[in-house]
Amino acid sequence: MSITATPFSILTPDLILDAMSSVNILGDGRLLALNSYENRVYQVGVEEQTPVIVKFYRPGRWSEDQILEEHAFSLTLAEAEIPVVAPLLLDGRTLQQYQDFHFAVFPRRGGRVPELDREGRLEWIGRFLGRIHAIGAQKSFQYRPAIDIASFGEEPVNWLLEHQFIPADLVPAYRSVVEQALVGVRACYERAGKVASLRLHGDCHLSNLLWTDDGPHFVDFDDSRMGPAIQDLWMLLSGSQAEMSLQFAELLEGYECFYDFNPAELHLIEALRTLRLIHYSAWLAKRWDDPAFPMTFTWFNTQQYWQDRILELREQVALMQEPPLTVAGGNR
Repeated sequence: MSITATPFSILTPDLILDAMSSVNILGDGRLLALNSYENRVYQVGVEEQTPVIVKFYRPGRWSEDQILEEHAFSLTLAEAEIPVVAPLLLDGRTLQQYQDFHFAVFPRRGGRVPELDREGRLEWIGRFLGRIHAIGAQKSFQYRPAIDIASFGEEPVNWLLEHQFIPADLVPAYRSVVEQALVGVRACYERAGKVASLRLHGDCHLSNLLWTDDGPHFVDFDDSRMGPAIQDLWMLLSGSQAEMSLQFAELLEGYECFYDFNPAELHLIEALRTLRLIHYSAWLAKRWDDPAFPMTFTWFNTQQYWQDRILELREQVALMQEPPLTVAGGNR
């Protein structure tokens, strides 16, 4: 089998334990696969010690330089006492290699999905996001890419059309609505004007934000990129415009203790949501040769799936034409 088409087909329990032994971590045979599809992530039991988490990176997705840059960012944040789960240094390295795989080992950190409707939770999260962005703004990634219209919109659309994933009878409708959507995205960016680009978490949704009695901690910086600060904020909002306005105001109460938010970025919320929707469809399509994807995402690439995406993009076209979110109780 080609490791390109089925990159994790040779990742057996024995290989995982041998990889751990190669960095002097003696597994006790207990392996628990965790919820991850882009990479493969396992909790590994360790003899007479606390279990650790090991991540095997999808071959060909990131270069070694790009992974190391992500690790360096996480370590910088951890050194600043920001609650992120950074990779462990083993023999002076965070990125290891065994056979065809790059992998990293992380401490196990438990937690639960935060209840954002609890008083003070969003403000608490906002404080840490403000601190992450204050450090993220100090320098730029040299190797990791940016969240932009080209890589999250134009390239995914072209790939989907070229590889004929969309049913032939729906191609004209999809092509038409996605072109309208990208016009809307560009208009949102124009309204926002020049906004700063900084190092981000990049995928700051609730599954990557775990809560304990000591507060939140941030996991999985695998999608860390350059981009506007709002990218790490908008995925924490939900509900009606009024509800999101209140939520965002609470986030900013904590966030702006450490980093100033540019209100022009509010114009980008629906644009970034649109780009994420487009990118997600292409991400699934590009991974369709990985056996884990058809088994898990059984609803993908059906007639109904693409009909729903067309309707979804039509809704986004309309939303991008509406006034941006306002912050409750503020002058933004």
